[in-house]
Amino acid sequence: MNRKSWRYLLVLFAVVVLLLSSCAAPAGNAVEDGSTALTWNTWGRYGVYKGFLDLLEETEPDIELDFISYMGGNSTGYSWAQMRADDISDVFITSQILDEDLAKERLVDLSGYSFINGFSTAILDQVAIDGGVYLLPTNNSMYGIFYNKTLMEEKGWEVPSNFTELEALCKEIEAEGLIPGIIGTQLTGNTFSAVFNLAKTSWLTTPEGVAWEKEFLNGNATAAGMWEGTMDYVQRYIDIGMFYTDPEDRGNPELILDYLGERKAVFCTMTATVNITEFPDTGDKLGMMPYIGEDGSKNIYMYNPSSYIGISKRLTEPGNEEKLENAIKILSLLYSPEGQAAFISEETPCMMSVLDGDAVSEDSLIYDAQQALWEGRAFPMTYAHWENVLSDMGQAYKEWFRGENGMDGKQCIARMDELQKSSLDDSEALYFCESTEDFSLEETAKLAGKALGSTTGADAVMVPLGEFHEGGVELKAGISGKLYAGKINIEVSSTITPAFDGEYAVMAMTGSQAKELAEAGLDAAGDGNPFPYLLVTKEDRELEDDTVYQVAFFMQGYTEEVAAAYSAQVYEGSFRSLLRTYLEEQKTVSPDGNPWK
Repeated sequence: MNRKSWRYLLVLFAVVVLLLSSCAAPAGNAVEDGSTALTWNTWGRYGVYKGFLDLLEETEPDIELDFISYMGGNSTGYSWAQMRADDISDVFITSQILDEDLAKERLVDLSGYSFINGFSTAILDQVAIDGGVYLLPTNNSMYGIFYNKTLMEEKGWEVPSNFTELEALCKEIEAEGLIPGIIGTQLTGNTFSAVFNLAKTSWLTTPEGVAWEKEFLNGNATAAGMWEGTMDYVQRYIDIGMFYTDPEDRGNPELILDYLGERKAVFCTMTATVNITEFPDTGDKLGMMPYIGEDGSKNIYMYNPSSYIGISKRLTEPGNEEKLENAIKILSLLYSPEGQAAFISEETPCMMSVLDGDAVSEDSLIYDAQQALWEGRAFPMTYAHWENVLSDMGQAYKEWFRGENGMDGKQCIARMDELQKSSLDDSEALYFCESTEDFSLEETAKLAGKALGSTTGADAVMVPLGEFHEGGVELKAGISGKLYAGKINIEVSSTITPAFDGEYAVMAMTGSQAKELAEAGLDAAGDGNPFPYLLVTKEDRELEDDTVYQVAFFMQGYTEEVAAAYSAQVYEGSFRSLLRTYLEEQKTVSPDGNPWK
């Protein structure tokens, strides 16, 4: 497809966060024309890395990059789908290390390069695989419990150092007519992390806890007999008002601005970073404190790399010497103080460098969190290998916090065991379809068009194709991920869906109008540089110019002008759900099969 090559010098890191996806030929085939450009997925975060790109351009102006855009519904899952298919870009970026064996097989061992000397032994130990290092964190986001620092200071309240002090403070807060703490529950990852983070203030980060986690995930241990103390402690947080839930179940940004910014609550527990250090309406300063352990001996923060980065082992093959050299230059710049600083600004106050000894200022929001990390009082967020049960466990905790369905700590423990056992016992049942071979991007888009069209009763579907545009403009409303050969479950099917979900539209237009629109493409940014449309029709028929057809569109897969011109009828409906239903009915899919009748 239209992958644009830029000389922004190795924008290499821009790929940092999400994972690759391809809009054209497989990433691995990019060297066939003899190009020395490095392929790299932007993951929709080009703007986030613009500062680093500028630094790259100043430092290594001759390094050429070939950007590939992925803006689908599951970047982490897609990155590892590409890894399994051996279709990764030259510079590989992902948000989680999900398969250590596969990383070792597909990526270059970075342990022998000098830029690795800037990392602490602790960080290297966490990413080491059989003595090698194949993926390195790009930077760290720090997590704790946010609070209104100005309000605390005005009231003369100190940040508590143990649970007794926290409990006493919460009583004072309630006496002032305020809510002690709000917790985000819209995303069940928040509630999952809240419970697990409290477990980490005691046993879960001990050798015994680490061993239990491994055995539990393998099906050889139970939550019953291990989690009772933690659940009792969580209940105490609930009892003192630290885990108040929003009746409207709003998202994290709204919660912190409303409850803390408007001085309705003092604390906010959520697994999210913020882009402010003071509230816009009041000027109140924001603070961040650790999760408070019972006796205060292990008050902890959490951290999570924004992404991990590696280099395809393909670059070690003969003929790719220059590309490998350039990739190493990119990582060398990325893991320099200047490279790390390029990602940190006033809008990223929770982000810190991964380099050992690269300190933040004492007045920084995350100063105490960084000290905790250096002192061994900060731990990685729990995510990898919990993917199949994390959301449902978080849902059980959410019901507990919200007082729904009679859920309590004891039932949550039982639910944990039930979910993990079901996940292991029914692993094959999770697959509802199989792809017999790899699809190209256009073939994947056609499959998606068939799924939407056949489900909605349309005559045709206008499918936008994602690609990278100059300036970093990318498309959330289109298909940007390819379907690879293999079994399909919810995780896999979500990788080929658009980022936007929840609605679709149907418009009446003549065949000539539909073909004209398909030719014009989708000018989503209004910049005169449209994304291509793929017109998918029932039975692959050629549309008659003067016949009126019902044409379906993905959510936001059309401009306001088009919607007005053709009287768009918008319907509620999740394409992800529609796609699953379609795939379940098909049983198997192939590029040349599955006719839309």
